[in-house]
Amino acid sequence: QVQLVESGGGLAQAGGSLRISCAASRLTFAIDTMGWFRQAPGKEREFVAASRRSGDSFYADSAKGRFTIARDNTKNTVYLQMNSVKPEDTAVYYCAAGVVENLVRPSEYSYWGQGTQVTVSS
Repeated sequence: QVQLVESGGGLAQAGGSLRISCAASRLTFAIDTMGWFRQAPGKEREFVAASRRSGDSFYADSAKGRFTIARDNTKNTVYLQMNSVKPEDTAVYYCAAGVVENLVRPSEYSYWGQGTQVTVSS
């Protein structure tokens, strides 16, 4: 079992930055894959970024060049640094973890946090 707790969401202006965090109850270096998803009102949950235990990181096209996922194994925490944010980034952001083959498929992740709201104003 892995408990995940997100924090750091809030309001940002377009073009600004925001960092959200996900604290895990287990050693993050032992977790195969940790990812970030988001869900806007009326839309399906979508993949944002993922980090493999190997150190490899993967991003949705919408996140490439703007977002960075990073694990801090000393704090058992995964971060999502969001720069140059846009109003379309507004969503509830979820942290997820598990042994994952298809990174972009939510059903492959076994553990989820409760989500943190990110709102970007224009």
